[in-house]
Amino acid sequence: LVDEVGDVVVTNDGATILAQLEVEHPAAKVLTELASQQDDEVGDGTTSVVLIAAELLRRGNDLVRSGIHPTTVIAGFRMAMREACKYVRDSMAVPVDKLGREAIVNVAKTSLSSKILGGAEMEMFSNVAVDAVMAVKAKAPEGGDFYPIEGIHVLKAQGKSAKESCLLPGYALNQGRASQGMPESVTPAKVACIDFDLRRAKMKMGVQVLVNDPTELAKIQANE
Repeated sequence: LVDEVGDVVVTNDGATILAQLEVEHPAAKVLTELASQQDDEVGDGTTSVVLIAAELLRRGNDLVRSGIHPTTVIAGFRMAMREACKYVRDSMAVPVDKLGREAIVNVAKTSLSSKILGGAEMEMFSNVAVDAVMAVKAKAPEGGDFYPIEGIHVLKAQGKSAKESCLLPGYALNQGRASQGMPESVTPAKVACIDFDLRRAKMKMGVQVLVNDPTELAKIQANE
């Protein structure tokens, strides 16, 4: 894809292609928004949902032209959606625990195949994605397992290759060293969580306040 400025986008991802298009038709805008929502929720299948939605619109248009009221067509689509979801849930769905790791990694590979990854990189990122999702696995209050994806954070760091990406169990901050003399790693380490700024505050007009007793600091804060 080449835009009016001359920037080139090379991709086979449906959501990326539709996002680059300038769409004015209302129905076409619905399809582009549908692809965007699919990409945000699932991360894959954007082209498939657009094709299915377009076919539903075409069949619905044929029914309207035949004299069926649009409200009736919409009600039929909703009934079909409920029946389809019920059939998928009862007859086709397989619990994640029964799939095994290999099948889940293959699912991740299928999703990543539409991104700019390939070969060893796709293999590595597929395993990283599966490990990250399994690390946030939790028990739902109503029973069963759920995977809070919002518990997974991606930190981007420039200067190295994609193959040097890794999964860090725990909490990571994208913060560099204050000086070159500081160590790059500390093991074992103790982390202090504080809710105030350690930097010395600069007061106006060159005024300085020296406190030697921590108990006096609480009194100063209370007076303020």
